Amino acid sequence: MRYIYLFVFCLSFCVSTAQVDQSQTGAWYMYFYSHQFKNSQFGIQGDFQYRDWQGLGDMEQLLLRSGFTYTPKNANVKFTLGYGNVTSGVPGSSDDTSTESRIYQEALLSQKLGRFYLTHRFRYEQRFVENQDFRTRYRYNLFLNVPINKKELSPKAIYAALYNELFINGQQDIGNNQTVELFDRNRTYLGLGYVLNEKIRFQLGWMNQKTNTWGKGQLQLSMHHNW
Repeated sequence: MRYIYLFVFCLSFCVSTAQVDQSQTGAWYMYFYSHQFKNSQFGIQGDFQYRDWQGLGDMEQLLLRSGFTYTPKNANVKFTLGYGNVTSGVPGSSDDTSTESRIYQEALLSQKLGRFYLTHRFRYEQRFVENQDFRTRYRYNLFLNVPINKKELSPKAIYAALYNELFINGQQDIGNNQTVELFDRNRTYLGLGYVLNEKIRFQLGWMNQKTNTWGKGQLQLSMHHNW
């Protein structure tokens, strides 16, 4: 009987070490890029992100994503067809990882209302997650940038940056007797940005991410490069 107790204790300990520490602030380090081909309606865009459960030293995710863009003439919208590769880690001392390949389609609509820069992003993902059935996910993000010391997002402008993104799962049965909720997660972000020049800007902020089982704060440091 004592061996059963020992087994249960060890199992409980292993599970607890893999749980997300909601009191611990994580960190995301991100590089976003975009490029419009000369004299063309086509371009490329993407992002490379390293996400850590505790700041550094405990990888949450390594995300590499790129896509081809198309911007119709006389239309304030940009369409993207892209691919992402995601390596996800387990919180705590474990070095276990899982992989995901992701295809996505996106529509980006931009508006300017006085000093307010609004962007709506609609994204549909087809997800091939290790040890799971094929999955899809719907995402909607509303971005808001507001210049503080200038009227425009021009060089040397400091601006407030906010966004909220909602994630909805397309399938709830993901195979191997596993299910997920219809609601996947929500991210709310508040930060400050600085426009270095016409091509580069930086942001530093705080994001709160909530799922059905946990919520966690994340520091975000990002570089946005339009070359």
